[in-house]
Amino acid sequence: MSQNKNNRFMPLWLALCVAAGIVIGSFYTSHFSGNRLNIINSGSSRLSNLLHIIDDQYVDSVNINDLVEKAIPQILAELDPHSVYISAKDVAKATDELKGSFSGVGIEFTIRQDTIHVQNVIKGGPAEKAGILAGDKIVLIDGKPFVGKIVTDDEAKRRLKGPKDSKVRIGVRRYGEKAVKHFTVVRGDIPMKSISATYMLNDSVGYIRIKNFGEKTYVEMLASLQQLTIRGADKLVIDLRDNTGGLLDRAVQMANEFLPKDRLIVYTEGRKSPRDEYHTNGKGSYQHIPLVVLINEGSASASEIFAGAMQDNDRATIVGRRSFGKGLVQQQIGFPDGSMIRLTIARYYTPSGRCIQKPYTLGGDADYEQDILSRYQHGELFSQDSIKHTGPAYHTVGGRTVYGGGGITPDVFVPEDTSAVTSYYKQAAMSGLILQYAYKYTDENRPRLSKFTEMKPLSDYLSGRNLVDDFANYAERFGLRRRNNLIIRSHALLENYINSRIVYNILDEQAWNQYLNQRDPDIKAAVEAFGRPLLRR
Repeated sequence: MSQNKNNRFMPLWLALCVAAGIVIGSFYTSHFSGNRLNIINSGSSRLSNLLHIIDDQYVDSVNINDLVEKAIPQILAELDPHSVYISAKDVAKATDELKGSFSGVGIEFTIRQDTIHVQNVIKGGPAEKAGILAGDKIVLIDGKPFVGKIVTDDEAKRRLKGPKDSKVRIGVRRYGEKAVKHFTVVRGDIPMKSISATYMLNDSVGYIRIKNFGEKTYVEMLASLQQLTIRGADKLVIDLRDNTGGLLDRAVQMANEFLPKDRLIVYTEGRKSPRDEYHTNGKGSYQHIPLVVLINEGSASASEIFAGAMQDNDRATIVGRRSFGKGLVQQQIGFPDGSMIRLTIARYYTPSGRCIQKPYTLGGDADYEQDILSRYQHGELFSQDSIKHTGPAYHTVGGRTVYGGGGITPDVFVPEDTSAVTSYYKQAAMSGLILQYAYKYTDENRPRLSKFTEMKPLSDYLSGRNLVDDFANYAERFGLRRRNNLIIRSHALLENYINSRIVYNILDEQAWNQYLNQRDPDIKAAVEAFGRPLLRR
């Protein structure tokens, strides 16, 4: 019934969307000199009049600006999955991650029972200088209570972020103390690192985990490479799993470090965008170090550009599972009110000519949004033979066969291991109870746990605490029925998840990565890949 109703109103809605788009284009075109929105056509007067008629004659008063705000995303959604509208209030949030820093107090927090719990305090940041500690509960901001339903992630960030050198007064309740403690924090620049881990996997293999491609990623990578070289690394694993991408230029700079002169890294091409090629200059300092790149179904965009360049130039062994398949180039176009659109103008192609983008249908496609689930259902995450290539075969510089049609297919496939995943584990993870328990345990044992400064001793200590049984008792009090047979089957997974979060709470993101990588089959396969013929050339 509701579906029929939606279908009945779809033509009107699309008409409004198109009309709104035309009006916006005609109004804003004069405001752009470089990135000009050329969307006015001969029918613009008729379509733009529609909004005028609605404004002038509709039975109820209508906020035309709100109507336009709602229409723009619908217009862009008719084009492709990655052309999007970002409202003025969301622009900062959308760009902060790639900028590499923002101005704030310097804490990582979680919200539990309608209260902000400080999870980590960034070293050298404003909050640490003021005296705030991990484990503190924020209850006052600028003299006003900040507890209860008002406490949301967005509202907390809005109140804690602010211009550099501005002040915010924070009241906290500290574990073991009854009185509220008050701190004045002077906001400052908070670095947002895109490299979350740099360490040695063994005596010769260095490891770098890159979360995204932001403004400072290339500089961070050079610093990481220097650290690893000093520690004796003569082989390198670059981990791009779940890296959703970012800035094209940073991926190109990274690729340049590892490839010889005059190699094609990537090219872009679109209907109104002539072919634009990116080549190496031969000045990279790491052109000969044996290299493995880790990817999975969460690796997208710039991650795929880097992995594709390494694979097509026979420069690295790609290990893991097929990447996401996001190969559309967006141009960022701002409006005078501070909002902006990211409009697809071209496609990315790897050096062999493969289009990275997976198939999609104009006007929206539910199958596109459910692609990862679809891969899971037809077995692609568990068997390399189940990978469905929709494009033709291509060839690398050395003549190896590679495939297009959506994402980068690894040279070494590592299946996802779900043998220990039970319904109990899934409920425990998805309910958030594991995160809550890990934080509770951390908070109650912080004095003892804080004595550990390295991952391995802390990991060994936690392994002897039998925390899975303690968690099961805790979770049962919150409605998760204890199921001993399933707990036994998922014991290793539960312990890994619980302990890793406690390691994260006490130490940092690098220690968390190190803990998880200890038993990771992808990491094992990456280290073993250095014995493959591709890296013996």
